[in-house]
Amino acid sequence: MRVTYLTTEELADRIKFDPRYIREALKDRVLIEGRHYIRPFGRRKILYLWEPIEADMRKSASEVELAIPMAAGGVTGG
Repeated sequence: MRVTYLTTEELADRIKFDPRYIREALKDRVLIEGRHYIRPFGRRKILYLWEPIEADMRKSASEVELAIPMAAGGVTGG
């Protein structure tokens, strides 16, 4: 599978969101580390993975499962 790596600014251009909103509201709530973004070499720099983000954006509301985040990092259904 081919992967396209994007910076926050490049992702913001593609999905028409402000980079600050991506960093503060989407990262770690909607965009999950390891699935939607990585930190190369364990550093602060974040690279977003375009293909998984695009696939999740295309899912219809009926395909998205209800997941309630829990304090320990897991999720539960509603």
